[in-house]
Amino acid sequence: MSRQREVVSGTVRLAVRCDGDPAAPPVLLVHGYPDASQVWDAVADRLATEFLVIRYDVRGAGQSSAPAEARGYRLEQLSQDLQAVMDAVSPDRPVHLVGHDWGSIQTWEAVTDPALKERIASFTSLSGPCLDHMGYWLRDKLRQPSPAHVLALVRQLIRSWYVMLFHLPGTGLVWKLGLARLWPRLLRMTEGIDAPGRPSQSSDGWNGVALYRANFLRRLLLPRARHAVAPVQLVIAENDAYVSAGIFDGLARWVPELYVKRVRGGHWLPLKRPVFVAGLIADFVRARENPGGTQSRLTRVQGPLREFSGRQVLVTGAASGIGRATALAFAEQGASLVLADLNLDGAERTALLARLHGVSAWACRVDVGDGVAMRTFADGVEDAFGLPDIIINNAGIGMAGGLLHTSEQDWERILRVNLWGLIHGIRLFGERMVQAGNGGHIVNVASAAAFTPSRTFPAYATTKAAALMLSECARAEFSRFDIGVTAVCPGFVDTGIALSTQYTGVNADEQQRRREQAAKLYQRRGFTPQKVAAAIVHAVRRNRPLALVGVEAQGARWMSRFMPWAARLFARIDFSPN
Repeated sequence: MSRQREVVSGTVRLAVRCDGDPAAPPVLLVHGYPDASQVWDAVADRLATEFLVIRYDVRGAGQSSAPAEARGYRLEQLSQDLQAVMDAVSPDRPVHLVGHDWGSIQTWEAVTDPALKERIASFTSLSGPCLDHMGYWLRDKLRQPSPAHVLALVRQLIRSWYVMLFHLPGTGLVWKLGLARLWPRLLRMTEGIDAPGRPSQSSDGWNGVALYRANFLRRLLLPRARHAVAPVQLVIAENDAYVSAGIFDGLARWVPELYVKRVRGGHWLPLKRPVFVAGLIADFVRARENPGGTQSRLTRVQGPLREFSGRQVLVTGAASGIGRATALAFAEQGASLVLADLNLDGAERTALLARLHGVSAWACRVDVGDGVAMRTFADGVEDAFGLPDIIINNAGIGMAGGLLHTSEQDWERILRVNLWGLIHGIRLFGERMVQAGNGGHIVNVASAAAFTPSRTFPAYATTKAAALMLSECARAEFSRFDIGVTAVCPGFVDTGIALSTQYTGVNADEQQRRREQAAKLYQRRGFTPQKVAAAIVHAVRRNRPLALVGVEAQGARWMSRFMPWAARLFARIDFSPN
């Protein structure tokens, strides 16, 4: 049962609601425009089981009173309201602040006030930048009008069309002329949200227009240098129709301790995905209350935001070759990493190289072919680091030799790694992605051998063909959950796999000779793992179903589709190293 009270701030009365244990860590939720505190109801219900949850209607919204003049909506007054609520409800304990939309914009004002350093424990920001930071962002882009900067400006201007509209006289009347009644339907059409209307919706929309008129131009044209006095968790909604991710470039300049999480979703995340949002808030609050506990689940950003900042990537077979190159390619783009391999020393080396790009990276030892070990690994990764956004199922082994020379044990070994490793990765992490509802991407590294039969590599080609079909099936199943699946098929890549390929039916000396001969051929081909890694990053970026890397892969696929008879003849050639 909510406990309701009234807090006076200057000339306005603020309607405040509290839920949960008064002795628990306090979490204060601030709503945006044109909402009232009810926008947080579903989030608050989940947080209240662990925290003291505080909500209030900001001035001019819901059951709170409105100031007499537009200047009463300036950020300075809004910050005073926030302080009044904190002092009334949690006078002796720092508060964990959470803001959405204009609730975030106004909370930035308090979070960057040095006088409140001891009153604020943390801040989670959803879909609302600091206007002063935004002013500096605009200056930087205009001073250096490169194509990338111009594109970033254009993207945000398109999203901010309504800001200029609200500066025109009389535009607030649209709320009284029918927009208030249409608002639930608009949310349903644009965001897929079923939100009931509120009796105060018309006045909330009408009054809130003053937020834009009292603050936007003033702060954007004459920004002040404002540095956060508390750790900040920035939640970037990738499908936000009003706030582009690019607007947060350079935020680390103003926030000494910045954590970033990118999520799939639109502007009204508290309404659309309350369970997920509550989880993000709870994780951040726990990390601040218990620094030695869940800190590793958070993605800290210490430099410029990059394309994959706020995303976590898990790579199997990360100790060398394509796995290491892929891990470093994502690290260069800002992703945090979980690196898995049987060779823990090699995975640790990859993690060390990744950290040189200013990202977090952890190495783990796991056998991808062991189902029990992989389930334990998946549970451990989620508990310690959070659920990865991108899974790279890369671990694999090579095997050559005719069918009659490939024993049952040989088949079990290659199927265990090359096929069961993918199955475990897809099932165990895929089911967690579906439950989390945040989308994601799975990459399965197959091979050009997936397209053509071969008398030389029958076991290897069979596992890679299965990996390709498995990827296609998984993509069809996971598409409705916004989870992309890509099969990557490289040609001859100089990864070192040639020196570890098992040649069946020959003695140890002959096996070593063939490995060395094959390694020389791969080296002469000169196709590097970095090229495959670049193709993987591009495939994830574009959600490609298939990535063919190298002329061998392209030729093999073309032959299998249009000249299968030639592929069958080609398969009769023995490509064993002489």
